[in-house]
This record gives sequence, C-alpha cells and structure tokens, in this order.
Amino acid sequence: MKHRTVKRRTVVMGIGATAGVAAAGGTALNAQASSDSSSASSSNSLVFDPDGYTILTTTVTDTDGNDHSVTYHFWKAITYVAKPVDETYQSLIVSAPVEIDGKTVDPTNAPILFANSVGGYMPSSVADATGVGAGGMSGGGGMPSGAPTGSAAPSASASASASASASNANGNTNATGGATASNQLLALAAGYVVVEPGARGRTLKNSSGEYYGTAPAAIVDLKAAVRYVKSNMGRIPGDVERIVSAGTSAGGALSSLLGASGDSPIYDKYLKEIGAADASDAIFAVGAWCPITDLEHADCAYEWNWGSNVTQSTGKVVDQTVSKELQAQFAEYQASLKLRGLSRFGALTARNYDAYLVRQYLEPSATRYLTDLSDSDRAAYLAKNTFITWSGGRAAFTWDDFLTHVGARKKTTPAFDAFDLSAGENNLFGAGTTANRHFTAYSAKNDTTGLSGKRVASDIPEKLHLMNPMFHLVEKVNGRRSKHWWIRLGTNDSDTSHVISANLAAAANGLGDEVNHLYYWDQGHGANTDPGDFITWIAKVTGHKAKKK
Repeated sequence: MKHRTVKRRTVVMGIGATAGVAAAGGTALNAQASSDSSSASSSNSLVFDPDGYTILTTTVTDTDGNDHSVTYHFWKAITYVAKPVDETYQSLIVSAPVEIDGKTVDPTNAPILFANSVGGYMPSSVADATGVGAGGMSGGGGMPSGAPTGSAAPSASASASASASASNANGNTNATGGATASNQLLALAAGYVVVEPGARGRTLKNSSGEYYGTAPAAIVDLKAAVRYVKSNMGRIPGDVERIVSAGTSAGGALSSLLGASGDSPIYDKYLKEIGAADASDAIFAVGAWCPITDLEHADCAYEWNWGSNVTQSTGKVVDQTVSKELQAQFAEYQASLKLRGLSRFGALTARNYDAYLVRQYLEPSATRYLTDLSDSDRAAYLAKNTFITWSGGRAAFTWDDFLTHVGARKKTTPAFDAFDLSAGENNLFGAGTTANRHFTAYSAKNDTTGLSGKRVASDIPEKLHLMNPMFHLVEKVNGRRSKHWWIRLGTNDSDTSHVISANLAAAANGLGDEVNHLYYWDQGHGANTDPGDFITWIAKVTGHKAKKK
C-alpha cells in the first residue's frame, strides 16, 4: 500500500514541558489534512489493519515559541464493536508518531493516551475526523443542562446538531479551556500513541423515538473501545498495558469510571450485546478534569458547597429549605464513606471538609498562582482581593471568604436531579421513549411533573452503580482499577461541588493508589493550565523513555 504524506500546521499554546519534547497544549490553527486510504473496519471485524493508515505531518509550537515537526500515521474511523448500535459514535481513530523534529521514533512500546471528547454526557463522534485531536461531540455543551434534543434516527445528529458551545466542554479548545485536544497534541509530540474513541450519548434516539445513548451506553462504549485496543496487541501501535484515559466534565467522569471499574463483571451483559472484543477493559492510569460524577450524591454535595451563594441566572439565593435538607443528606453520605483526607488530615466529614479543602487545595492553589506573578502584579491582585493574607510566601484565607470570592453559583436546586426533570442528568437516565427520569429518592418524592408513586424506577439503582466510580472505589472495591490518578478542578468551577473530585482522590489514595490532585486558582469549568505536566506525569508513571533514532 502506498501512503501519501500530508502536511498541516498545529499551533499549541499552554504551560509546562513534555517528556522528551518541550511543548504545551492549545488551539489547532490553520490545520488541514487529506487522506488517500481508508482503514475503516467492517462492522463484523475487530482486527486492526496495521497498514491502513495515512501519513500526516503537523507542526506543534510550544510555550517557548519553538516549533516541533511531527509526522504520524493516522487511522481513520474504525468501528470497535462487532454489533454496533450506531457506527457513527462507536468508532475510534488512532494516531502514532513516527518522526519528531526529523528524528525517527518508534511508538511500538509508547504509552497510549485514550482521550474521549464527551461533554454533558452527549454523543461524541470521530467519524469525520481528519487528524489527531479532530474528534468531538455533537449536540451540547460542557455540562448537562436543559431538555434533550435528540435525533429522529440513528446518526442523524452526528453533524447537524453540533453546537458552538461544545468547545467549552470537552477540551477541543485551548490549554485553559479544556483538556483533551491539547493533551492529544502534546502526547503525539512526546512520542505517545493517541487513541480517540467516540461514544453514544444521552440525546440519541431512533426512528421510533427510543433513546439508545442513555446510561450506561457511554461507559459501555468506552470499555468496548479499550477492549478493541487490547485485543489488537501487536497490531495496533503502543503499549496496550499502558493506556491512560483523559476527559473533561462528563468526559472526566467517564475517564474516572473507566479507571475505577476495569474488568468489572457488572458490564459484561452490555458489552456482549454490542459485540465487544473478548479482552480486558482495565486501563493503567486516569486523567480527569472537573469530573461530573457521583451523580446520586451530587445534589447534596452541591448544596453543602454552594448553598449560601446566589444563583447566576437569578441573582437570588435558592430555596434554603431544600438546600438545608440536601446538606443534611450530604453529612450522612460523607460519614458513610469513611474517607480520610490526603496529607494525614484524618476523617473527612461535613463538619471539617471546608477546612480540608482550604488547607489541602485552595490555599496551595492561591499560593502557586501568586508566586508565579511578578511583584507588581501580585501586589495589585492582593490589593483587589483583600480576603487573602499573604505572609512568608503563602496565601491564607477562610472558607467563607473563598465562597464570597467565587460569588454566584451556576445551578439552581436541586442541581442535578431537578424536581421538574429539566436537568441534563435526568435525560441521562431516560429509558425507552421516556426522555427524562428521576434518579434520587429525594427528587422523586418532590417531583413536580405528576410522577405516579413518586419513586425512582426499579432499574435506577443498577444504572447508578454502572455510572459511578465511587461504587468501585468504596462500596465494592475493584482490584483491577487504575492505580494512578491525575485529577484537576478550577477553584471557580461551580458546575459541581469541590468535594466530588476531592472524594474521588481521597478514595483512591485510601486504597494506596498514586494520586496527583490539585485545583487551578480562579479558573472555571474545563480548565487545564498544566497540560505539559500531565504529559510528563504519564512518562513518569508508565516508566516511558522516548527513543529517537
């Protein structure tokens, strides 16, 4: 087979240095590519074609302004299951570097970055991707909100409903607006293999009006994609035992879930239904940015965190009766977890979690931010933000002052399981022709839509286990989970509670896993201000050393 080399230029801007090649994440500019061969697999074949690639060349500009030329092999959309429900979403693309800055590299044993572009639990497709980082979602923004707008038939919304707001969610933007695209480009420039899977999402429905992308479709698809990669060991480039997932928002939740639930048998029947490969779906490490997860406890955690703040859309404080009832639920839930904080903090409870967040994450985050400023800029920032005490090169403040600093909360109450079924997460748990359903007993009891019986459906508890990484880390500890965790959140992110990612980190740390978790000061939802550090971290935990000839 003959392959034609296609050149394109990608400018990447961000912070940090890669393993082997200094670079940082950002926006792809002036990118163009064409292909002269197709590697799309038949739906009944799960064998990867090593020769079915196109040769592409891209230029990545690092934060120092240095250009790095990367030539890579690119495999177009490959269906990763034998019995796909919708190939538009159940397909993946593969990118493997073969030359960096004029030097040949061998990606055979390189780590594999498994980067999903899911946002808002919406559909994500790579069907039309023409190069690395070109995949994305259709139909929504970064976190679930509003009623579903599904397609009338399978695949119909793959391109028609793509939203301009989608870039705010999945990281296909720049280094401070998301994770996946910058991570993909950085990984390629560092000599890693990049696999980008599509996945079904909550708004998809067939011609009969039946939803086929609601829970647990997305995680089942990502597991099937991992199984495809692992079943093709020796044919697909990269070390299939060193797969590192990455995702933002709902994609961060799925990345966490993928790592926590490796090889769990509770997914087997779903994987069998779509003809997933007979292989492991356990991955090596997790990269998760602002994960929207632990959904059945997200409402109570949100009220504990943001209950006293006004709401952005109204400028008013939410119903305090509802907020306080949910806060009481959080205290009970947090106690049941029996988690201990990092840095020998001790037991994490509703009473001390504010002190823990301030000490473990918020003050260190502000300290890093202020330390990196020039003396004049630091003085100006401190003069504007007098709630911060700056002494001995360290920031200090109270939890209440921090909440005042952030200001308005993004969501009303309940934030995730809305009484009127209007939240995106209500659609995530839809079934059949029913678009939206309650998934917590509290919201079902307080339903305002006329729900008969005011109870959650009988299948909801199983769906929640399938969608929550905490189930696999606390309730039924999974020995096949990932043992390395990179977790990030912006301090100003009120799309969910700060305790969600902190609990995830504490649970993994309590099991003896390696956890790298911090918050970005004054950053909002989807922030990724240290993408280069993530790439370096991958090299460290996988033991990878790039080899150039």
